[in-house]
Amino acid sequence: MSRPLIVSIQSQVVLGHVGNSAAVFPMLAAGLEVAPIPTVIFSNTPDYQTLRGRALPSNFFADLLQGAWDRGLPERADFLLTGYIGSAEVARLTADFVARAKAANPRLRYYCDPVLGDEQPGLYVPREIAETFRDRLLPMADIASPNPFEVAWLTGQPVAELADIHRAAAALRMAPQAQLIVTGCKLRETAPGMLESVVLGPQGMTRHPTPHLPVALAGTGDLFAGLVIASLGTGRSLGPAVEFAQTQTARALGRAAELGTKEVVLSDPEFRRALLCP
Repeated sequence: MSRPLIVSIQSQVVLGHVGNSAAVFPMLAAGLEVAPIPTVIFSNTPDYQTLRGRALPSNFFADLLQGAWDRGLPERADFLLTGYIGSAEVARLTADFVARAKAANPRLRYYCDPVLGDEQPGLYVPREIAETFRDRLLPMADIASPNPFEVAWLTGQPVAELADIHRAAAALRMAPQAQLIVTGCKLRETAPGMLESVVLGPQGMTRHPTPHLPVALAGTGDLFAGLVIASLGTGRSLGPAVEFAQTQTARALGRAAELGTKEVVLSDPEFRRALLCP
């Protein structure tokens, strides 16, 4: 039996764990096949004094996408994941690729992680990229995992309570069968000391609380998305996949806090052991 294949289109760094440099490892460790395509290549995460590298030139990126078609990857992929995009033209090319891939492969599940910003520092991509997520990528998504800031920016509606998520889901214009995961929620109904992911789809809403760790590191959402797909690809349904991803993300953040590093830690033995049988 062939292993599930994931095409993952997002950032890549030399040092650290964001984008594909965070998401690919858990998917591989869980036994999936991964084809990573970078949108940007940076020297490190933004939490350092210098940042080298750049977004891929659009012609170079387009050539990599064509190479994926040459090898038949979209036609045989089980999941397509998109994350951080560093230029407006690469965003448009990504949207074209997703549309063509879904047309060529009806069983493909598209997971859109709209990496746009957070409460601090706010929107950190150009508006044109954010608008491409809103107008083209999210309407094609089978699964999407924005944080509350991203939901509010995309819909113009704040996310302060559970009812706001119902209203926002309609405003996102996702497909009727799509599943929305709003991550990192601290809602009016959220218990003190907790955060929660709220999943909303055709079967209704489920809430998945987790302890709120006082740790904020770049790449947390990218790791979470990779862990969700790692779990889905090995047979879990979405609710248990979200809970697995929360547990493992918390483990990576907790270990980073213990070590005092600026990066999520993917080398912890318990983290790696859990991935072998997600």
